[in-house]
Amino acid sequence: MVVTSSRKHALRYYLEFKEYIKEKGYSYIKPLVAFSGSVIDDFYPEGITEAQLNGFGEKELPEKFNTPEYSVLLVADKYQTGFDQPLLHTMYVDKKLSGVKAVQTLSRLNRTHPGKEDTFILDFANDRETIIESFQPYYELTTMKETTNPNHLYDLKGKMDVGNVYYQSEVDAFAKVFYKPGNTSLRDQGKLYGYIDPAVDRFKAIAEETQDEFKKSLTSYVRLYSFLSQIMPFQDVALEKLYSYGRFLLSKLPKSDYTDRLKLDNEVALEYYRLQKIAEGDLVLQVQGEHGLDPTTEAGISRPKEEKDKLSKIINVLNDKYGTEFTDADRLYFEQIEQALLENDDLKSRAQNNPIENFKYAFEEVFIQTLIDRMKDNEEIFDKIMENNDFKTDVKDWLTKKIYQRFNEKI
Repeated sequence: MVVTSSRKHALRYYLEFKEYIKEKGYSYIKPLVAFSGSVIDDFYPEGITEAQLNGFGEKELPEKFNTPEYSVLLVADKYQTGFDQPLLHTMYVDKKLSGVKAVQTLSRLNRTHPGKEDTFILDFANDRETIIESFQPYYELTTMKETTNPNHLYDLKGKMDVGNVYYQSEVDAFAKVFYKPGNTSLRDQGKLYGYIDPAVDRFKAIAEETQDEFKKSLTSYVRLYSFLSQIMPFQDVALEKLYSYGRFLLSKLPKSDYTDRLKLDNEVALEYYRLQKIAEGDLVLQVQGEHGLDPTTEAGISRPKEEKDKLSKIINVLNDKYGTEFTDADRLYFEQIEQALLENDDLKSRAQNNPIENFKYAFEEVFIQTLIDRMKDNEEIFDKIMENNDFKTDVKDWLTKKIYQRFNEKI
């Protein structure tokens, strides 16, 4: 398995693998590619899907990958978690991983199989310390400090209901078609999206801040229901209906234009590349006894902003408020951003000659540019900041106060 950093990277890897296999005459090897939706690329300006590239439907992929003919799988998010293939032996990682996502991804190799005596991972994107810190909490006994409250689903649902983006009559009509026995026809697919489109139109008509809040709540609802439904039964049919409806609605809601603004396609070319062995050694986990995990508590529910001094505390606040899984390893990224801002002489001059109310306007532009300059250092945090306006505001406000204070402490 090759773990790539984006859908477009997965597509490009797939095309290069096919070309390499053809050049070498490896007729007994075929690659597979897995990503969601349709990817637009220079080679496919109209877009291309996983099924079109592989030559068969998405549901057939796990079965195909189980055959000797298909021995390479290139993925972008899909199959990084929840995919059990005992034959999986080798993984190449070209994507930043941390926390539980790192554990879940690398653990795809853990299934045993006769003759499978070892496994191999070649990681091009992560450092040893990040991986050790990601795995350490799960090394021995891992427990939950408290349980996830299922009633949080009702909190999220209530919050979304009052937004009037969707109507219950549309959710019910959608469910009637979606859960119809037998395979749905193309006509049925059209009906499903017909019940979604009015909600999309209403979403576009509301304020941007309200859009972000609704989308955040819906995303949290879909993820939380998906998790809880695997471990406990629900008697409330309305929750299941909204879950199915919400998954379709999320796929149709407009995407943030931040990433489009920052695309550098054909602007940057790799001219030189040096392959160098930096270090060799074992990743050793420490015996530390039981480790307690925090459950999902307030994902998607806004709370009053808290002013925290320590970097570890702001990470905890962000995780608690937005349901993210940033770890202490991600502190390095925030520390790098903070240091880069402190090295900006113009920002220093503005901080020392203006009240913070004026300083914050100069700070925002420099803050965004610094994020762009370091976007490759931690794409997960960068994407979260750029796609979620509330998240960006929390991080920006916290850094604004901290940078302003540090500049004025040096006077």
